[in-house]
Amino acid sequence: MMPPWLASGFIYASALALTAGGITLLYITTRTFNFAHASMATWGFYVAYTGTALYGGSPYRYFPLVFLFGSLLGVICYFGLNRPLLRRQAAEITLMMSTLGYDLILLSGIQMYCDYLTYTHKLFARRVTMSVYDFQLGGTSAASIILPLIAIAFLTALHFFLVKTKFGVAMRATIENPVLAGASGINADAVYLASWVIGGGMASLGGAFMAMAMTGTPVIGMMSIPFMFAGAILGGLYSLYGGILGGFVVGLAEYGGVYYLATRVGPWVLGYRMAIPLLIMALTLLVFPRGLAGVAWRSVPRAVIGRLRGVGT
Repeated sequence: MMPPWLASGFIYASALALTAGGITLLYITTRTFNFAHASMATWGFYVAYTGTALYGGSPYRYFPLVFLFGSLLGVICYFGLNRPLLRRQAAEITLMMSTLGYDLILLSGIQMYCDYLTYTHKLFARRVTMSVYDFQLGGTSAASIILPLIAIAFLTALHFFLVKTKFGVAMRATIENPVLAGASGINADAVYLASWVIGGGMASLGGAFMAMAMTGTPVIGMMSIPFMFAGAILGGLYSLYGGILGGFVVGLAEYGGVYYLATRVGPWVLGYRMAIPLLIMALTLLVFPRGLAGVAWRSVPRAVIGRLRGVGT
């Protein structure tokens, strides 16, 4: 039987691994810190909650829909904001602030959607405990086993996509050297769009995961966005795999650290749980500014880029 703090830690770490990986992917492809990740994650939770509360069944059956909805939000952000700004060669701060505006729009939509669920379907949608829809496996919550396995399977599939498929290698080539990749005929616009599709889906899926370990509210994403960035920074903003690893480390450190301190110092320390990931982020910036990965993505040889001529056109 898994201790409750460890079970919740595995769920939360899986959620942060997906969301931090999505933040890193969008940054290394489009130079954009996506603050809309917060509300994309919240929408992912509400998609899973709506399906479970209104149509029944396990929350896990709605995860594909959660990913698709997050991808749609990413596509809207790309075509509505990111692509026009990239074409104007906007500064990184402008790209970042545009996603903050998009996040506020999504947050307003979430608030209205909660009112709709409350007044139309009589659901108390502003404070949801998704764990009540879970079941037990071996005396512990199924989510603590299923969600890490889903996260590992998804991240493994993403790895094979980036390494084994022609378009995936084209994405890596564009990330490594966008100028050379463009000169070789790779359609950077298609690569950027794919990044927003994958990144948005990872954000929403991570939000659905997160709600299985903590109370779901309209601001669950906004409350967790600093920790998503903490994971991305810890892993290294120039490495997708580093960002994923950083998310796992931050999630487990937060739950494990607060449990250890609570047993040694007292339960009052639980109120300071959120300080642990922020402390990790601050120390990382001071000691290892490039994160755990330490270096940029592995170089893609010119010969590989040459073979990719015309991909995505």
